[in-house]
Amino acid sequence: QLQAFGGGLVQAGGSLRLSCVASGSIRSINGMAWYRQAPGKERESVARIAGSSGSTYYPDSVEGRFTISRDNAKNTVYLQMNSLKTEDTGVYYCAASRFYTANNSQYVYWGQGTQVTVSS
Repeated sequence: QLQAFGGGLVQAGGSLRLSCVASGSIRSINGMAWYRQAPGKERESVARIAGSSGSTYYPDSVEGRFTISRDNAKNTVYLQMNSLKTEDTGVYYCAASRFYTANNSQYVYWGQGTQVTVSS
């Protein structure tokens, strides 16, 4: 089970840090990711991280502004979001996969989502 925390209302240019806490160990979970869904839009991946190598991926829309990290000892994955833009508004979900993969269908464990609202 995954639980996401840390969403809120922030002005454009501000920062937020999201946390995703797993109820069990994430050591065997190689792929951890954050997704977001804006109103009327499809869910999109905004970051993922590999447990084995620490490799990360970001789409161009957040590259340089978002940073994903994981603390296996705390069974937690973080998403540091800086220089937030109004278009970053949405519900953010954490997800887990046995594999570090770009295949969204492999992320089968999902948290409940946390709302991020960026005001202009």
